[in-house]
Amino acid sequence: MPITDWPASERPREKLITRGAAALSDAELLAIFLRTGVAGFTAVDLARDLLRRFGGLRPLLQADLAEFCAARGLGQAKYAQLQAVLEMGRRHLSETLKRGDAITSPEHTRHYLRAQLRDYPFEVFACLFLDNRHRVIAFEELFRGTIDGASVHPREVVRRALAHNAAAVILSHNHPSGIAEPSRADELITRRLQEALGLIDVRVLDHIIVGDELVSLAERGVL
Repeated sequence: MPITDWPASERPREKLITRGAAALSDAELLAIFLRTGVAGFTAVDLARDLLRRFGGLRPLLQADLAEFCAARGLGQAKYAQLQAVLEMGRRHLSETLKRGDAITSPEHTRHYLRAQLRDYPFEVFACLFLDNRHRVIAFEELFRGTIDGASVHPREVVRRALAHNAAAVILSHNHPSGIAEPSRADELITRRLQEALGLIDVRVLDHIIVGDELVSLAERGVL
């Protein structure tokens, strides 16, 4: 049965308009993006099939061009649309933490860092540089590595903190595996950075590890 014959309360678009996007399932949200199905499949049927094929919404959103276009009902146009949507989402979140904004909500900061780092297939180490009132100066990705880890050089972090005249930093890196549990190496580099930055009177407020969940090393007592 085509979606147009469904009760209005069950159609994804109408449901989104009346109840909000959060009320929709992953398949319903994806169906709105797809707009149309294929022969014998509604857009919702196709969305469910794609979610099964890729193993969920996040793996689908992370698929490269070749893998994405190999799936039924998808192609380069849909891939371009999806990448545009994802980038708009990232920029929307970036606008919520602009230069000069004060860090007033830990949760707000975590949402920002999750959006910036969690979708990389390799490890990325970044710093959020703050002034003495904890206002944002800059966010920088400083090191990139393989899925096994990134080499973090305290000297470079210190150099960038001095360049920004920062008074405090929030460190962050992602775990591409999705498991945010800190390793012994994570704890060691956090302490090394805290010591190195302490020599120039820059405080390390936290080190956030981004995976499927977020872990704060400050909350774990490492800092």
